[in-house]
Amino acid sequence: MSDLSNLLLLLALGSIVGLWLKLSVARERAVQEARRQCQQHGLQLLDETVGLRSVRLRRGVNGLRMIERCYGFEVSIDGHDREPGRLWMIGNTLSSLSLPTIELLAHEEAIARTALPTPPSNVVPLHPRTNNRLH
Repeated sequence: MSDLSNLLLLLALGSIVGLWLKLSVARERAVQEARRQCQQHGLQLLDETVGLRSVRLRRGVNGLRMIERCYGFEVSIDGHDREPGRLWMIGNTLSSLSLPTIELLAHEEAIARTALPTPPSNVVPLHPRTNNRLH
């Protein structure tokens, strides 16, 4: 009996180590993806950390259920703020992304907009960001 219990204990320990290694590789992939998305959108990834927030089952394109992981991280727009960001990954593929959207306008453009009357709208215009690295 002790041989069987030792074998089961060894199998459980091996499964835990394997799961931990797989989640570590997935987290590193999420850090790379968060860094790439922040660079693409002109944001600064703060603390270079990404943490697992949730795991859920989601139907894929072919109808199969797959595990989707949600990772949270913090970004800065101008180096003086902290805004939350999230990304969802299925396997090594980015399935969804949530970044803060704050409109930054040049001073002249802001003056020109206030001079012209515009109808009220709930649409926030997006403007391309410059790739200024803040440290």
